[in-house]
Amino acid sequence: MRFLITGAAGFLGSSLANRLVREGHEVRGLDDLSTGDPAVLSPEVHFTRGDVNDRPKLWTLLQEVDCVYHLAARVLVPESLLYPREYNQTNVGGTVSLMEAMRDVGVRRVVFISSGAVYGDQQQQPVREDALPNPRSPYAVSKLAAEYYVKTIGGLWGIETLCLRVFNAYGPGQHFPPVHAPVVLSFLRQALNNGTLVVHGDGQQTRDHVYVDDVVNAMLAASTAPEVNQLTINVGSGRETSVRDLAKLVISVTGANPEVVYNPRSDRGSSRLCADLTLAADKLNYKPSIGLETGLRLTLERDTRLRVR
Repeated sequence: MRFLITGAAGFLGSSLANRLVREGHEVRGLDDLSTGDPAVLSPEVHFTRGDVNDRPKLWTLLQEVDCVYHLAARVLVPESLLYPREYNQTNVGGTVSLMEAMRDVGVRRVVFISSGAVYGDQQQQPVREDALPNPRSPYAVSKLAAEYYVKTIGGLWGIETLCLRVFNAYGPGQHFPPVHAPVVLSFLRQALNNGTLVVHGDGQQTRDHVYVDDVVNAMLAASTAPEVNQLTINVGSGRETSVRDLAKLVISVTGANPEVVYNPRSDRGSSRLCADLTLAADKLNYKPSIGLETGLRLTLERDTRLRVR
């Protein structure tokens, strides 16, 4: 098959692109390199630097493409609090630009990578796809709005659409920003370098941490799965882990003895979040295979950036 991946030089995009070319597919990648790194892509990926709002470039890249994976987005929740207009322009406007270009060229399927953040606080856990979204940040709002655009205009234009709500993905190669780093990589790096693990609030807030290889398996299945048009499907581990327990597990797998500090200030996130995977198992034959402890050990083995030289 022939694929276009937007956000191809990012964490999930590059993992997916490299897996697809290993399996013999033709892959075109688009990324503006605001956070991505093309060096992580296989030489067999046909990479183009560009913005997802550049429709002439999209028209060229979409020729004879069978399926699009749309991952291009700005993804830092704290940053979205400061720059909601920019998040709307990229995450929502870029999605609409892509859908228009797909309509013009005649591409028939798109897999949109959304986020479990759209759920916000939910009393019922694990959370099902039919739960009423309760986004708590401009980032989450932008992802939810993009979902609605994908489904609505996809239905109007005869484009098959599938939205995957990916929960807290982690693993080797994840982008490590200078501030607001993902909690798993931040804890691993701090532990390995005798730093401090900062836990916000009481540490009882939970997240569903899913290893990158499991996410890629779900994305691969999404390109050819039957009877998924217009669906939204959760992709996670199906297990919730508190920040307090994550800190303990990181200390255990690293063998380090970092200081753990509790910051009384809340992190503004949801108090609990865990994915119900019933629909993913039914429609994508998805079953996560890598538990958190194993995933942490694999990340330690494969990500050389975690130790500060």
